[in-house]
Amino acid sequence: MKIQVNNASLYCYTGGRAIDAAKPTVVLIHGVLNDHSVWILQSRYLAHHGWNVLALDLPGHCRSGGAPATTVEEAADWVLALLDAAGVAKAALVGHSFGSLVALEAASRAPERVSQLVLVGCAYPMQVSPVLIEASLNDPAKALEMVNVFSRSTLAPPPSALGPGTWIFGASTALGRHVLASNKSVNLFHTGFVACDSYRNGETAMEQVTCPTLFVLGEVDQMTPPKAAKSLIAKAHNAKVVMLPGGHHQMTETPEPMLRALVAFLKL
Repeated sequence: MKIQVNNASLYCYTGGRAIDAAKPTVVLIHGVLNDHSVWILQSRYLAHHGWNVLALDLPGHCRSGGAPATTVEEAADWVLALLDAAGVAKAALVGHSFGSLVALEAASRAPERVSQLVLVGCAYPMQVSPVLIEASLNDPAKALEMVNVFSRSTLAPPPSALGPGTWIFGASTALGRHVLASNKSVNLFHTGFVACDSYRNGETAMEQVTCPTLFVLGEVDQMTPPKAAKSLIAKAHNAKVVMLPGGHHQMTETPEPMLRALVAFLKL
């Protein structure tokens, strides 16, 4: 569905279900050079098991209009504005990678509006190698290949992710190319990496979050190693940590354990 937010049309995947004011809402926020589709298993399950789902394409990405956010803070403002536009008073926020920082910042800015916070593949500070930042600007194809090598711990997903035989590396590469090509005005790759690398409010934001927080981390994640989340975990008031055996893209590499952890936490 399309929702008008800040004079722009934002696309949100709802799992095929209309928004029901009587149900709780979960907002799913993707990372750099991704879109709503990375949450396909989680969003469809939640939508058919009692939740309103808003899996958005961030502004300027794929089906969403508007100017892409250049900072985590700006993206967080978009998320809160989306809640206003959708008529949602309170929601659970789930973010992956860059999206985890966006969810964290949004929860810190409006703690009364966030019921639960889920940070997937999160790190703070989320430092990006200067080599990757430079490549994302001058040789995006090379940078995309590097990121997919670092992000993945397996080449083929379990059957419940994208389907038997899916080539994870190839699918992710194709998605990255698609997202990058969706905006001819802005290099979404470089903009996203710089936003991650420059965010400095993580620990302060975590201290301001009042809801329960779930950290979903990959044991062999090379993009955001589990140890890089320790400072946020230490600052959280009510934290739960789930370690999964995969890499950075828990939604497709370890989809069933990821879904079980998410559902169990949202039911609390």
